[in-house]
Amino acid sequence: MELWEKTTESRRVFDGVLLHLDVDTVALPDGHQAVREVVRHPGGVCVLPLHADGTVSVVRQFRYPYGEVVTELPAGKLEPGEDPFDAIRRELSEETGFTAGEWHDMGLFYPTPGYTDERLHLYFARDLTPGATHPDEEEFLEGDRVALDRLLEWAMTGELKDGKSMALVLKVQRFLEREAAQREGGNGHG
Repeated sequence: MELWEKTTESRRVFDGVLLHLDVDTVALPDGHQAVREVVRHPGGVCVLPLHADGTVSVVRQFRYPYGEVVTELPAGKLEPGEDPFDAIRRELSEETGFTAGEWHDMGLFYPTPGYTDERLHLYFARDLTPGATHPDEEEFLEGDRVALDRLLEWAMTGELKDGKSMALVLKVQRFLEREAAQREGGNGHG
């Protein structure tokens, strides 16, 4: 079955500072038409910075749409034309003060594919060196360190609510399990 939809018309209905909203008409695979509302987003980055003692740097910040303080891994949006790896190094330093000597690309994450084109680039960082934080002017956050095991538990119980953080915590846990299996002489599959 053909699944592709073809845009036949696109209309920008909102141009915001960060987000833009397009209302598109599409031709469906069966020949009918439908309307798609798409929030255009510049994309972003997220990192799990793992310290030698097994703790992870997290940030807490008020998230206006939910009306609550949310615990998250360090993250941020891409600037126009910015390389994701440059962006995540910048965000890690801004939000936690740390720089990393070891990086692993953990892939791409689509947070809400039903209505936005946002793409999040996920990273895992180790070999951390402390420094001073320097958040953006309108960014108010509190840093903390939480054991990776506790973050895994929070991801399963719902205490960690941020989708990108949950996904990255689980991906890094699997990465570390495979790494440990390889060190022990196993093949890391399973």
